[in-house]
Amino acid sequence: MKHVSEYRSGALAAGLERIAALVEPGRRYQLMEICGGHTHAIYRHGIEDLLPEQIALVHGPGCPVCVIPMGRQDDAIAIARRPEVIFTTFADMLRVPSSDGSLLEAKARGADVRMVYSPLDALRIARENPDREVVFFAIGFETTAPSTAITLLRARDEGVGNFSVFCNHVLVAPAIRAILESPDLRLDGFIGPGHVSTVIGTAPYEFVARDYGKPVVVSGFEPLDVLQSIHMLMRQLGERRCEVENQYGRVVRSEGNAVAMRAIAQTMAVRPTFEWRGLGEIAASALAVHPALAAFDAERRFPLPGARVADPRACQCGEVLRGAIRPWECKVFGTACTPEQPIGTCMVSSEGACAAYYNYGRLARRRGRASAATA
Repeated sequence: MKHVSEYRSGALAAGLERIAALVEPGRRYQLMEICGGHTHAIYRHGIEDLLPEQIALVHGPGCPVCVIPMGRQDDAIAIARRPEVIFTTFADMLRVPSSDGSLLEAKARGADVRMVYSPLDALRIARENPDREVVFFAIGFETTAPSTAITLLRARDEGVGNFSVFCNHVLVAPAIRAILESPDLRLDGFIGPGHVSTVIGTAPYEFVARDYGKPVVVSGFEPLDVLQSIHMLMRQLGERRCEVENQYGRVVRSEGNAVAMRAIAQTMAVRPTFEWRGLGEIAASALAVHPALAAFDAERRFPLPGARVADPRACQCGEVLRGAIRPWECKVFGTACTPEQPIGTCMVSSEGACAAYYNYGRLARRRGRASAATA
């Protein structure tokens, strides 16, 4: 890639009108983008408006903040409130609601909660505060797990005994399997996550084509990346093929990143089961700190409530995350639930589908409704 503008060319996008030629008469298509970054690209650049009306894009559980259940947020706040703890987290998690407020509200009440840009920032804070316990709230798919892994290895090697990780890293392949097993959703193919795939490669998606007969195209995040990936999926469907293809070849390798995967294997172990917001318990779908590094595991160092907590009745984040409804179909979207006053996580995160719709989709939808009303 030389310039970003090459991947945002309107002239080239017009050339992808051949997507329409691949639509079979009388057939409708549902393609799911797994990654929240793709959801925002789609609405920021108006990609859905360029597609034939027979092609619908469905949003999946690819927002790492959104899929963390409320009970885990309760656990995080319980740790943060301890007087000996400095609790560190990425900015997105500060405003995520729990059954008793948010981390930002806990901070307002006196908890020492600090935003960091990297787990290494949290490790630095631990070195600077040897008389305090510093906890890092680790979230994300395989994309961010390597940075947590490297930090754990450094903490071990440097003997930083007052540092620990509250590990909530999740795995993308089990989530896709859970979506495919969902009885209320029919999908024709998947736009595969680009950032995750830089770490894990493309092989983990083979089961989607082999066992479920659905094509997967791993995609980049620029508008032409997404349009080309949709064209590749439509071509597979038209040719009755089911394969895993890699549109994002300039970044993603089929074998992934062996160094990153090795660091994860050294520091983390797969949990037997983990609760996902909207998807429930999914076997082998998340990571915990490896038993060999138990001294750095916040779940072992601090007592946690560990309770399952239901989402507020008004919130339909679960349905949004599994693709059962669109964000604007939620009864509180844009009214009681806004980015300023979120009820659910999908409106909080920078990768949340509801935030994408709110920021980029509302005016277009209102224009569509107005046109329909006057027709």
